[in-house]
Amino acid sequence: MYDRYSRFLLGVCMRYASCKAEAEDILQDCFLKIFFNIKNYNGTGSFEGWLRKIAVNTAITHYNKTLKSRYYMEFGEYISSEKGEKSFEEDLFSADELFMVLNELSAGYRMVFNLYAIEGYKHKEIAAMLGIDVNTSKSQYSRAKGVIRDKLSKLRELKKTYS
Repeated sequence: MYDRYSRFLLGVCMRYASCKAEAEDILQDCFLKIFFNIKNYNGTGSFEGWLRKIAVNTAITHYNKTLKSRYYMEFGEYISSEKGEKSFEEDLFSADELFMVLNELSAGYRMVFNLYAIEGYKHKEIAAMLGIDVNTSKSQYSRAKGVIRDKLSKLRELKKTYS
């Protein structure tokens, strides 16, 4: 089972971790939970979906445990403007470039962005999972989008310079 699913689950963990070593720690915790709870999988839904849910929940638990020891950036440093920005539809960014941009987000922004934009949770669910206010979830998502937009814009300009 480890050989078959570890790469898939490591990819999930990497979205929530600040580095590969942290993602590997989360992955190890995931497999412990999977092995101890495999008897609870009842066959409804996909097995990969069940595994992914365990990985996401394990990453959230890890985030909450390490929350007090993380360095937080001041939210005021990031001011997002939804108007006047160009779309990135015509730009092509590699998976590595996108991963780098997402990984540069602060832990809180990255967690909320991943849960909302990638995993599809609603802000109310995110707030309950992370123990934050719904409006905090919404503002962190909005600010994360602004930071991502700014970083992709800078990356696009850098790519144009070297093309």
